[in-house]
Amino acid sequence: MPSVQNRLAGDRPVPDLRTEVPGPKAQAHVAYDETWTSPSLPRAYPIVPVRGKGLTVEDIDGNLFLDFAAGIAVTSTGHSHPAVVGAIKEQAGELIHFSASDFYLPIYAETCQRIAELTPIAGGRARAYLGNSGAEVVEASIKLARYATHRPYVVAFLGAFHGRTYGAVSLTASKAKYHAGFGPLLPGVFHAPFGTVEGLTWFDEVLFDKLVPANEVAAIIVEPIQGEGGYIVPEDGFLEGLRAICDKHGILLIADEIQSGAGRTGTMWAIEQWGVKPDILLTAKGIASGMPLGAMVARADLLEAWGPGAHGSTYGGNPVACAAALATIELLQGGLIENAAARGAQAVAGLTPLRERHPLLVRDIRGRGLMLGVEFDTAEHAEEVQWAAFQRGLLVLECGKSSVRMAPALVVSEAEMVTALRIFGEAVAAIAGEGSDQPILHAAEAAHAMGGVEAAG
Repeated sequence: MPSVQNRLAGDRPVPDLRTEVPGPKAQAHVAYDETWTSPSLPRAYPIVPVRGKGLTVEDIDGNLFLDFAAGIAVTSTGHSHPAVVGAIKEQAGELIHFSASDFYLPIYAETCQRIAELTPIAGGRARAYLGNSGAEVVEASIKLARYATHRPYVVAFLGAFHGRTYGAVSLTASKAKYHAGFGPLLPGVFHAPFGTVEGLTWFDEVLFDKLVPANEVAAIIVEPIQGEGGYIVPEDGFLEGLRAICDKHGILLIADEIQSGAGRTGTMWAIEQWGVKPDILLTAKGIASGMPLGAMVARADLLEAWGPGAHGSTYGGNPVACAAALATIELLQGGLIENAAARGAQAVAGLTPLRERHPLLVRDIRGRGLMLGVEFDTAEHAEEVQWAAFQRGLLVLECGKSSVRMAPALVVSEAEMVTALRIFGEAVAAIAGEGSDQPILHAAEAAHAMGGVEAAG
């Protein structure tokens, strides 16, 4: 099995662990960190990265890891892509900050145009607002929906994750711990069942009949594919049904594409795979390759409803983050979206034997493109698989009740995918008590030898 050529240290394979993990320097740093930083940060496992290139991450002890977490699906173009680094350096040498809230910045308007032109919005003409993060643009969308419609209520979904600021966490319903101790939350928020066509009857039978009239609902906000909730793909017809409900009652449809967007699912936006156009679309994470940028793209008439001072941000859309976003978009359109579809299909072909071999342990494999979740029978087993992968040099993250997500950078190669599938299979086998013999390796290599697998639709 050939090693993946690492981009940090010559001919070392990736992964390449030269100490126990965590190593001595990492252990010392964890102790230092725990003295000074907020304990609210959950920390998946004790990796202390100091540099990265592509999908390779080097930790403080000199160990090399293969990164299939991508900073929680953020580093879409890989770590330190030269085109993105070059754009950041060039812009930082010219102008770092000059607030777009109070002044005119050419690169801010250009970034708004580029993102808006890539976004299918109901009604055609779109405009954009830029913030610093996903949670910020979620907050902006709630404000805009209430302002433009003069309606008070917002509907989100069970299993949703929209952020941790007060408005965003009020919409979030993936884990009770995100609400614990913070009540009362934002009033006027309801949570609907997610993902099934049958569940859409909740709107007429429960919400509109027993709770609030439809003409007082400002917006329905939905992740086209739920992220933190477990990488849950809805049934065909679900998003189309939501669009029909919104059209019938004059409700705005907000698509939260913060994790699923920017090419991750094999199309620019996940919602495109169902042919649905939202009134507002939110993006962040992968749109700027790790720089702090969020965007709200909306029907022009909605954004034109609020005037100067209705909303703004001191740092939102700062020139350096905008430069990173423009470079990222060029890379996405230059082949990375297609690669996400192809490598995602390769991953599904390689993961499927895991479920066949361990049907009691591996309960489901789902997702689109490089937004893939592997569901286990218990949360404990998902956590153990995540740790076993880490001990073998593969970085993955849990999500939902008992799933592990595979969300690498969109630059991932066939060979890197083969290596990741091998290690993930070894981790699952270790938890299943089977040792290291892994048919998943053979399945992945067979697909590679046949020239890859057909890209998902």
